[in-house]
Amino acid sequence: MFYQLYEFNHAAVQPLRAYADVMKLLYSNPLNPISHTPLGRSVAAAAELFERTTRRYGKPAFGLTQTTVDWKTVAVAERVVWSRPFCNLIRFERDLAPGAKSGPKLLIVAPMSGHYATLLRGTVEAMMPHADVYITDWTDARMVPAAEGSFNLDDYIDYVIGMFHELGPDTHVMAVCQPSVPVLAAVALMEASKDRFAPATMTLMGGPVDTRRNPTAVNLLAEEKGIDWFRDNVIMPVPWPEPGFGRAVYPGFLQLSGFMGMNLDRHITAHKEFFMHLVKNDGDGAEKHRDFYDEYLAVMDLTAEFYLQTVDTVFVRHALPKGEMTHRGTPVDPKAIRNVALLTIEGENDDISGIGQTEAAHALCVNIPAGRRAHYMQPAVGHYGVFNGSRFRSEIVPRIADFIASYGGKRPATRQRTAKH
Repeated sequence: MFYQLYEFNHAAVQPLRAYADVMKLLYSNPLNPISHTPLGRSVAAAAELFERTTRRYGKPAFGLTQTTVDWKTVAVAERVVWSRPFCNLIRFERDLAPGAKSGPKLLIVAPMSGHYATLLRGTVEAMMPHADVYITDWTDARMVPAAEGSFNLDDYIDYVIGMFHELGPDTHVMAVCQPSVPVLAAVALMEASKDRFAPATMTLMGGPVDTRRNPTAVNLLAEEKGIDWFRDNVIMPVPWPEPGFGRAVYPGFLQLSGFMGMNLDRHITAHKEFFMHLVKNDGDGAEKHRDFYDEYLAVMDLTAEFYLQTVDTVFVRHALPKGEMTHRGTPVDPKAIRNVALLTIEGENDDISGIGQTEAAHALCVNIPAGRRAHYMQPAVGHYGVFNGSRFRSEIVPRIADFIASYGGKRPATRQRTAKH
């Protein structure tokens, strides 16, 4: 009933939101003399702040219409090239000159952890000058009819393998945060079966490969509560009249509440500053706040089976680093990876995936030759800064681009002997 209560409260506050909109328009209208006074701007600011904090944010658009390739501006168009009920694969198709090289194919696997793939808009934008970029656009579970069936971690891995097959050989993959484990598992399974469509390189960024290393508050909570607590307390049916009515999900608003609660003081301060920007008529400062929170507050539901299996496998049992992870009964063995080059990236101040959790992939993928692996820790950035922001663009992107260029299409001349264990 909690999800239904949430929906009811949202509907109940709708008249107040409409009233706030009217007040904002009235007290920000330049024809109203009061709008030019501190009092008028304060009323308009308060009305906008109320409206924004009670709004349901829809899925944002990527809005990437151009990029720069070889110092020339080219148009960009989004195109869905592969589709399944729970995910679309989007290609950012660049309008290159006839005969121009399209560059390496890069599959960016976005996290399925509550936010939409558009959270990686800056990641896509930064990589487009260097590669032919594709991204996983995961579907809000409450928008998928129950008739489409279930979707769990095994299905997620199958989707990733299917995308590799769709894109063909010499594809590069970048997993941001949550997908680091399923992407690593998919690559291990493909290498074990000698699948020729296994990617050329694999970049894991801020991912929970081994959460026993430097555990964060998120990791400790999962271990403390156990999987039964999550099943009993955070799984709810989608209410009517959503398309996914009746489907068991982990609601996005619960995930958002958890993230907000971890840094509540920071978010309160940000909204206070937003109010002052509006009162002082500081348009640039207010617009930056709007841009960030329009994205941050837009959340999606996850299927219950995917969420619970992920929590249990990654955060409670630590199945991958313990050598206990399976995919539909088949063991997932990272030691099978020999040909795929590996790059791991972490942020010094990451409070979601602690330092060492992503680097742990190197200890698992022992048969990747030393010359085909690298690790980089970015100073002075948190979790978000690992895949977005100025330091990402200036310091991390060049490293990823160089790594992809160095190992694109290249395979080791000889196979390494399997490490003893």
